[in-house]
Amino acid sequence: MSGHPPFAVTVDLAVFTIRDGVFSVLLVERGVEPFAGSWALPGGFVEVAEDAETAAWRELVEETGVERFEGHLEQLRTYSAPDRDPRMRVVSVAHVAFAPDLPEPTAGSDAANARWWSVDDVLDGGPDAPALAFDHEQILRDARERIRAKLEYTTLAREFVTEPFTLPELRRVYTAVWGSPPDLGNFRRKVLGTDGFVVPTDAHGVSTAGGRPALLYRRGRASEIQPPMLRTTTRGSD
Repeated sequence: MSGHPPFAVTVDLAVFTIRDGVFSVLLVERGVEPFAGSWALPGGFVEVAEDAETAAWRELVEETGVERFEGHLEQLRTYSAPDRDPRMRVVSVAHVAFAPDLPEPTAGSDAANARWWSVDDVLDGGPDAPALAFDHEQILRDARERIRAKLEYTTLAREFVTEPFTLPELRRVYTAVWGSPPDLGNFRRKVLGTDGFVVPTDAHGVSTAGGRPALLYRRGRASEIQPPMLRTTTRGSD
């Protein structure tokens, strides 16, 4: 309608994985203004004939070379502060994804570089951690919390261990995402007490500490943990 200022809709993606035991996020170095040279979440403008999810996948490929993958993807929330983009009024529909075995990215379109970063380094002031463009620090914080919460009430963590796996291997997934290990007793009760969370095999892993070899498991059919396995700062040993 006439009389309204320019207005656009964008998508931003917080794409997470675990690399070498580190909870990691995919960032791009912007090659164009605004914020040229700054790091940001991959994303861009929604085209007229697209829905937000289609635009999210397209921008991911164009900016990082990472093709559509199997894994958890959901809409995070909408970010609409009037001054969040210096170009015009821009509303972003942010998405969050969490999937194993994601590849090394390659920069494309308006990205000068693309790489995986430690989530905690970026958000908690790690060495050489970049300041993020736009309001992407807030989006990333919200996305990290969403994934941390997902691990409390779903069995999503199982996707990040190779079958067959031990319970210590599964527990390390929670440690990477939560930033501290779950209480050992509570962890074992939830995993072994939730029907279909894991299925025991008849095999044992190799003992690395001279103790009793750990039993090996496979993924079960359960998708939810009820009651949830709540985060705690209590530390236990494997």
